[in-house]
Amino acid sequence: MKVLFLVQKEQRAILDRLYESVQAHCECDLRWLTREDQADLKGYFKREVDFTRYDRILFFLRFKQEMRQVGFIASLPNLVILEHDAYQNYIPCKYTGKFSRHYRQLPSARVISSGYMVVQRLLSENVDACFVPKGYDQVLLRNEHRERDIELAFVGSLRSVAYSGRRAMLESLGAVEDLVITRTKSGDEYRQTLSRIRFFVSADVGMGEYMIKNFEAMACGCVLFAFNQGEKENQALGFVDMHNIVLYSDLAELRTKLKHLREHEDLASAISRNGQQLAEQNFTFQVLGRSIVDVMRAPLRPKATPSWWNQLRRAIGR
Repeated sequence: MKVLFLVQKEQRAILDRLYESVQAHCECDLRWLTREDQADLKGYFKREVDFTRYDRILFFLRFKQEMRQVGFIASLPNLVILEHDAYQNYIPCKYTGKFSRHYRQLPSARVISSGYMVVQRLLSENVDACFVPKGYDQVLLRNEHRERDIELAFVGSLRSVAYSGRRAMLESLGAVEDLVITRTKSGDEYRQTLSRIRFFVSADVGMGEYMIKNFEAMACGCVLFAFNQGEKENQALGFVDMHNIVLYSDLAELRTKLKHLREHEDLASAISRNGQQLAEQNFTFQVLGRSIVDVMRAPLRPKATPSWWNQLRRAIGR
């Protein structure tokens, strides 16, 4: 299977290892598109692409730019869209409902989403959707077995409107516990910081799926406290409360479990080990790249015949 893989040249997350894994499992032509390229996909394809050479065209581009060019995108054959932000379709934000509307205009495209329940909802809307979760860069991130001298912390952004629930939960926790909220540079500084944190508090409140930081924290040996995204999401990921993760639904439950683990260090250590093992087995970019290629292989839906062509065929009796 020969794949044209189009990704963002300017992207906050470092996803090189994911791209390398996709390349390792198919014949892959990886292209890094600038903002200007993404803003004019028709022009880019006209200049740079012979799409007849490829069995699949895989997009991992800015959704904002995809929306604006749906007419051209709908003309592309064998299209697969990798999307880590489709959860925003179902939460109050500027993209509410817009993913559904976009995918309705691309009925032959396959969507690979990182949320299990997001995929179930897309399937119910007749979108050809498949589930491959988020994960982490196994080269950049690992448990360094440092002294865990930061007991309770969150590392990451609180600025987006989509993160309003996260911000509120962390602010509430910070008012009653000694919680460190910080940001770091990607790479070494981030890995070193995660390896110092005993209890990492993830607060993906109202998002409907688990963000990448959950898997990164697990991989670095933190005891992960995660806002509970529901039984089916947890089952799809292998998350088991108080075994490889600590799930909570409100501040009171979080504090109750935190108190219990402070008093039972052996249990906390076991959750850390089990969570790290789960991440290393299931959520490395090395594993997920292969999964992406696997779900691309199945036949795609045929492109719909234009309505004017159907009308013409009926008119001439064919």
